[in-house]
Amino acid sequence: MDSDIPTLHIRCGSDIRENLRAAGFAGDFLEYSDPICQGPVPDTSDLLEHRARFLADAFGAPMGFTAAQSLARLQDDEQRLDAARERERAVLWFEHDSHDQLILARVLARFADGPLPGRFELICIDRHPSVERFLGLGQLGPEALASLWPGRTAVTRAQLDLGRAIWAALRRADPRELQAIAATGTPALPLAAPALWRHLQELPGAGDGLSLSQRLILRILADGPLTIGRLFAPLQRLEPLPFLGDLGFLHIVEQMAPTGVLSIGAGEKPFPRMASITVIGRDVLAGRTDFLSLHPAERWVGGVRIEASRPAWRIGSTFDPGEGLPLTLA
Repeated sequence: MDSDIPTLHIRCGSDIRENLRAAGFAGDFLEYSDPICQGPVPDTSDLLEHRARFLADAFGAPMGFTAAQSLARLQDDEQRLDAARERERAVLWFEHDSHDQLILARVLARFADGPLPGRFELICIDRHPSVERFLGLGQLGPEALASLWPGRTAVTRAQLDLGRAIWAALRRADPRELQAIAATGTPALPLAAPALWRHLQELPGAGDGLSLSQRLILRILADGPLTIGRLFAPLQRLEPLPFLGDLGFLHIVEQMAPTGVLSIGAGEKPFPRMASITVIGRDVLAGRTDFLSLHPAERWVGGVRIEASRPAWRIGSTFDPGEGLPLTLA
């Protein structure tokens, strides 16, 4: 496959590593996977420190790492990504959801000012004939991954510039710049625009204060209690552009519980615990109570900080093809 030129494969996860090997790829593999679709991404010089604290708070307990260990991993990832500039060929493997597209923008922004690998190439898809509902490259076996190799394309100047623009806009405290980029349709990276719209839907809704993920969770629980583990599957079915892993989903559910919109039963392991919607949760879901009035924990959507004590950027539900989803500060 890639034995003609020493190659580095860059992916925002480890899900295809073994299947690439099984398919006959011989190059090195770099996982660059900080999930910037969740948590703070501020436009500050201490970004990695912010990310390390968030990752430890959100995922550290179930995965067994501290903020210090997370920071060391992030710093190592940055060094390894920088070292990719010296490679004869680096190939980016990405898909269409906001997890992947935001990390892709971050990578492109990092390389936008050069130097570039000898060959810098991209594989980026939103479907595959072997999968009825394509969620990601991790669904593909060795043969299907190998079939993507001939279709890889050279990264263009327009893609580098768009990646840099998306990365800068993502980190702004005002989401309107990112909205404006999404409204262009992002022709250099056509899969980016839908992912940006989905990312913006994690802002509080204009009518209820809920993110789309939070709203879908309550809608599912309105039909009856479920264990947290069983709640994840119907969320994936309702989600228009699935991007959450199970631990990212768990973090959202656990952040919602202290507000009183849902209750979580006792249990030593997180996913077998029972989750139930409450009367307050039904009022929020119906728009009778604003979720932010319940003082949820601070959260971030990219560079947008959402605190219950301050006016928040809110997103409407009516999509205009020319302008997208309306944003208001209220």
